[in-house]
Amino acid sequence: MDVRLGTRLTSVDNNRVVRPLDWGLEWTQHWPGCNGGPSSQSPSDLLEYFSRFNDRIIERSDDFYSYSKPNDFRLERREVQVFSTREVPDPKLEEKSPRNLRRIPPLHVAVKTAYPENDQANARWFPAPGRRAVVLLPHWNADALAYNSLCRALNWMGIAVLRLSLPHHDIRRPAEIHRADYAVSANIGRTMDAMRQGVVDVRCCLDWLESQGYNQMGIVGTSLGSCYAFIATAHDSRISVAAFNHASTYVADVVWHGQSTRMSAKDWNPPSNSTTSAKSGAPSAPWSTSTNFPAGPANRSLFMHVTI
Repeated sequence: MDVRLGTRLTSVDNNRVVRPLDWGLEWTQHWPGCNGGPSSQSPSDLLEYFSRFNDRIIERSDDFYSYSKPNDFRLERREVQVFSTREVPDPKLEEKSPRNLRRIPPLHVAVKTAYPENDQANARWFPAPGRRAVVLLPHWNADALAYNSLCRALNWMGIAVLRLSLPHHDIRRPAEIHRADYAVSANIGRTMDAMRQGVVDVRCCLDWLESQGYNQMGIVGTSLGSCYAFIATAHDSRISVAAFNHASTYVADVVWHGQSTRMSAKDWNPPSNSTTSAKSGAPSAPWSTSTNFPAGPANRSLFMHVTI
């Protein structure tokens, strides 16, 4: 893709917000393995605290991404709204959505946040005959209709799809924001917490699929969704096939060099840099869990990466 085209496409909307750098220490207090806090609130002590905590998380990532299996799955049939993140919503999509009814299984998430609307996971269900199913994770700031065509295409191939709404996205988006800024931002603790929540949500989706009789399960993720998908695959052996589209090994690289994350990079600057952001958010990077990643014929993975 031409760089100028990429810049133009990611500059359509003017509702992107530059938010101040925030360590988000309060988000770490309920994490597994949390024990105390930094010795002071100075930037150097906070960086040291996050760096040490992150080392423990990576070493014991099975604990960090552990969860209690929910027991309140339910299917609902309701109108699907767009939840557009565009500055000017597309009227064609808005007109289309009221007629677009689907059965959606919501559940109360295993990872709680300060936002009630975010604490009920929603996944749109595209059933298909057979025992094959995938969990599909959209990209950052995707609206609620994104990837529906891909879900139907997979249905034509005999694969059922559970299309998960990512944390802080579409129906789960807190009322105070217009975009999914809380999923990826310069609030370090909140960004990492969203990653943990997304991975646990995937594993809960697998629980539901199992309860419906599916025993051949895979995952498809794009961009931010591919990060969640990679980490989930590294921690859940039920995923036997995985496709990671527009993937990156390190979230910090995307924040600092990506087109759609230019505003997030401004959040970090100053006083941070790419090395600091990589250290402070290391567990959110897919590559940090690469040693957990399954290998061999039991797991087949496709990685797609584009450089512009």
